[in-house]
Amino acid sequence: MKRKILSALLCVAMTATMLAGCGGDSKESTDDNKTEATDDAAGDDAAGDDAAAGDDAAGDDAAAGGNKLTVWCWDPAFNIFSMEEAGKVYQKDHSDFNVEVVETPWEDVQTKLTTAATSGDLSTLPDIILMQDNAFQKNVISYPDAFVDLTDSGIDFKQFGEAKTAYSVVEGKNYGVPFDNGAVIAAYRTDILEQAGMKIEDFTDITWDEYLEKGKTVLEKTGKPLLSCQAGESDVIMMMMQSCGASLFDDEGKPALVGNAALKKVMETYAALKEAGVLVEVNDWDQYISTMTTETVAGTINGCWIMASIKTAEDQSGKWAITNMPSLVGVDNATNFSNNGGSSWAITANCQNVDLAKDFLKSTFAGSVELYENIISCGALATYLPAGDSDVYAQGDDFFGGDAVSAKIVEFAGKTPSNNTGVFYYEARDAVATAMQNIVGGASVDDELQLAQETVESQMQ
Repeated sequence: MKRKILSALLCVAMTATMLAGCGGDSKESTDDNKTEATDDAAGDDAAGDDAAAGDDAAGDDAAAGGNKLTVWCWDPAFNIFSMEEAGKVYQKDHSDFNVEVVETPWEDVQTKLTTAATSGDLSTLPDIILMQDNAFQKNVISYPDAFVDLTDSGIDFKQFGEAKTAYSVVEGKNYGVPFDNGAVIAAYRTDILEQAGMKIEDFTDITWDEYLEKGKTVLEKTGKPLLSCQAGESDVIMMMMQSCGASLFDDEGKPALVGNAALKKVMETYAALKEAGVLVEVNDWDQYISTMTTETVAGTINGCWIMASIKTAEDQSGKWAITNMPSLVGVDNATNFSNNGGSSWAITANCQNVDLAKDFLKSTFAGSVELYENIISCGALATYLPAGDSDVYAQGDDFFGGDAVSAKIVEFAGKTPSNNTGVFYYEARDAVATAMQNIVGGASVDDELQLAQETVESQMQ
């Protein structure tokens, strides 16, 4: 849901500077939750604007095969717009091709997939679905017969950031085509840093220990913390973990919270930031966004999509800059790069024209710089590395001091370590979030990690 809200906000904030590829009709009119790339795609399924009609449309289209593909994804202003633009790019060389997008919230995608796979009847699934990255491995491992292996599809997966690709790899096989970028940025209010005698370069390629000390200085001189986050959430923890390629599970998928040196360092670092007042916790998402837009904090660290919310404070244009995140001290493979959020495309086993679906994804999301130039207007930044070298990505963003932030973010994505998410990723991160709150309240790190480990093991049983 965060992605949907944020992408919508970005499209509003960037209206004045939109590229020609993002016309108002493409984003704002969804034809009762069902959009198509061309008029020819209307067909017999045009009335399908509820979940049942979406299922029927998927089954009918799959049976028909031909040059039409049906796609399930959510968010008209972001994912649906991007898929429709992909259809237009592909149509340039395939004039009879049609792509029909059925707006389907992520929660419904997951429910419908689970229902179809557990019943053994995949006929209700569309040709292509969009899947959240952190759920990708879980679904492929749980329902291997529901997905098409893309390893030998001709797609060059080396053209994407390694960490992004890894989300949809199971037992060495590729099942997804990477889409939007969740590379982590550290964003700072440069005017507040100046009040503390600092600049953005002072926060580039630094460690968390250095961040803590600099944050104390900023707090002392300006009264503003460097960072805010939601209490009870584990986003900051998971970003720290991935920055060194660490996981909450071992290679066999078993919980590995106890004895996990990286995790213990992360918990200690978080607690130190909170105790010093450099990090401030808030109760909910709206309060978190408000800390930035009302100048309560001097910065944030999150997936690059957070820029959408930052840019809603139009009066702050030119006062922000981005750089990479801090790295952990004393942890193997520590880097200044991580990821938070994102999704990838998958071809379902119900697809009746797999070759068409493979070629479509290969020629667009896995092969077209033009496509990524067209959809950057709605905040869809690529993890497709060649896009980072395009002239569009090289354009400066006045809100962020004229910096070519899009190209910089693609570079960050290419340097992000991969980590193991596994089947019980969400259960483990929830247990860690609970442990972190207890640690902040004074509990022992080792005791809380032991309890969290037992909680996840119990849920897995």
